[in-house]
Amino acid sequence: MEKKYRKQGLVVIGVHTPEFDFEKERSRVEASVKRYNKTSPVFMDNDYSYWKALGNRYWPTFYLVDKKGIIRGRIQGEINIGSREAEQGEEAIRSLLKE
Repeated sequence: MEKKYRKQGLVVIGVHTPEFDFEKERSRVEASVKRYNKTSPVFMDNDYSYWKALGNRYWPTFYLVDKKGIIRGRIQGEINIGSREAEQGEEAIRSLLKE
């Protein structure tokens, strides 16, 4: 979706909150970003401050934030292409981009 809607204004920011201690290492995160060809910024939340502020409970969690910075939606758990969750998420993205 990031590539598909980038020109329409979609901005993706990754927040990496480690589940295990070895995932706190910056070099490991950088290697994963490179391996998966990610071009969006990734924020490291090693102390769980962002995680706690949002009341997260699941990896991954996707937040939809509007142009004013207001959280308008949340999808918890894995999303598979073609799934109901993926379709709902894409529709929500399209809707927010129209605002």
